[in-house]
Amino acid sequence: MTEEAKFSVIGRRDGIEFRAYDPHVLVSVTVPGNFESAPSYGFSPLVRYISGENLDGEKIAMTAPVFHVAESESAHTISFVLPRDTSAAPSPARSELTTHHIPAITVAAVKFSGGWREDRVKRFESELHRSLASMGVRETGAVIFARYDPPWKPGILRRNEVLIPVDPSTIPEL
Repeated sequence: MTEEAKFSVIGRRDGIEFRAYDPHVLVSVTVPGNFESAPSYGFSPLVRYISGENLDGEKIAMTAPVFHVAESESAHTISFVLPRDTSAAPSPARSELTTHHIPAITVAAVKFSGGWREDRVKRFESELHRSLASMGVRETGAVIFARYDPPWKPGILRRNEVLIPVDPSTIPEL
């Protein structure tokens, strides 16, 4: 079974799951492209990194999810979460890759299945923004899109999420 980024569910409300993610390490690459094509461009250098194309030649297990942050309409950061026991990530052999420690973070999450068309994903994002605003929850960071399954898995069975970092002190009583 593929290891997943560790989090605790701190509550649910109106179809939104509020989560506290443990600190974790990411390996990331920022790539050009549109929303739908960028993940494919980013995936290959990340797979090469975990397959041993790093300065230590270390092979690293694949984990889930693959994170996607849209930096602009034509630049996207794609990230793999490294296994929990990673304290010192091997330095990347490619200059476009970076590794970084992410501190504990609280997010609001909406799950959905199916395909990854931009209009569809953005609809879930918009609904989450509206719901958080109506609850008075303060957003604290960029929207993160999360994919859990390989591209060959049938769309209806795919697990996807929209995550928005939030200020935990503004989450209503759950």
